Amino acid sequence: MLKTPFPKSVIIIGCGIVGAATAFFLAGRGVDVTIIEREGPAAAATGAADGAVSVASKKPGPMMTAALAGISVYRDLLAQGILETVFKPRPTYVLASSDEEVPVVEAHVGALRSAGVAVNLLDRKDIHGRFPALSPEVRLGAEVKDDGHAIGYAVVHRLLTASGVKVRRRVEARSLIVSRPGHVTGVETAEGRIEASAVVITAGSGSDRLLGLDGVLMPRKGQLLVTERAPELNASMPGSIMSGRYLLSKGTQKGGAPSERGYGLVIDPLTTGQFLIGGTRENNNAGKSNDLEAVARILRDAVALVPRLAQVRLLRAFAGIRTAVADGLPLIGRAPAIENVFVATGFEGDGICLGPMVGKAVASLILGEPAPLDLSAFNPARFAPKEIAA
Repeated sequence: MLKTPFPKSVIIIGCGIVGAATAFFLAGRGVDVTIIEREGPAAAATGAADGAVSVASKKPGPMMTAALAGISVYRDLLAQGILETVFKPRPTYVLASSDEEVPVVEAHVGALRSAGVAVNLLDRKDIHGRFPALSPEVRLGAEVKDDGHAIGYAVVHRLLTASGVKVRRRVEARSLIVSRPGHVTGVETAEGRIEASAVVITAGSGSDRLLGLDGVLMPRKGQLLVTERAPELNASMPGSIMSGRYLLSKGTQKGGAPSERGYGLVIDPLTTGQFLIGGTRENNNAGKSNDLEAVARILRDAVALVPRLAQVRLLRAFAGIRTAVADGLPLIGRAPAIENVFVATGFEGDGICLGPMVGKAVASLILGEPAPLDLSAFNPARFAPKEIAA
């Protein structure tokens, strides 16, 4: 493994949750950090996320391991007071409301247990006892105990405030400055050169151009809804609920690979008394717009699962583009063939859960220290770049 000397300065390209977390952990070690962002903090995927800090939808493997590590870092930051009122620990309940979903949820419980996740299987009586507002169609549920919820843009704000790192807004990275083969000295931007000892690329869909990756990163759109406050109904729900169909939409079960538009219902009771309801998984780059077909379908599914939501008004609908990787695993680690460029991108819908942990891991790599978990499955070197943007 290449060993990078302790860096005096680092440029981070992109100020979503991963970029802000990397800045937080580097600045805490005395590194001079500059973040450049083509829009503003949390302006892209982080600002359009459902906020799930959850292992409930994961299957055993590197993503489940990463999610468990991610939840642990959230709890550490909460204990330190950094994410107080921003991160809310709470369970997730995966529900089966059809004959098709029952074996899916049962199999998923077994998979979670095999990985050491704390999960209870609840029969019809138990799940309706905990959620009186549920439709009688719900047959069983799985309680995944140690999950949580976080508002992405609020986490970014807290991390930036705690680190003292400033963000250079509306500055787009054009290329890396290559001083010699395998080494860069900074970033070329529309406003001129910025030099540093190392560069971290957390730019989502903009990362492929800088890294020379063709056909590796792809956009995946998601649409979500937010309701008005309904304090009584909200208080009756002890955690987030997820339909068994969500597992299929994420491709975590056999035959569940995402189609052009997949639907998977999640209803999260927010601390404000509102509900966050999602959503879609769409293989397109159609921007931040919503469409009536998707909004109507999400609402119908939500009311079918929690009938009393029919009495709660919809306040807004929003959408965002998340960056996915061709093989379904994010890119985390040293950039191929470049000793002082690091990559953390392609998290699709898992960026909120993994963000602080990934920031800590990338900071460790830059500082020449062991990462908090095995990153080999996420190594960017599994994709060979054609030509680095320089």
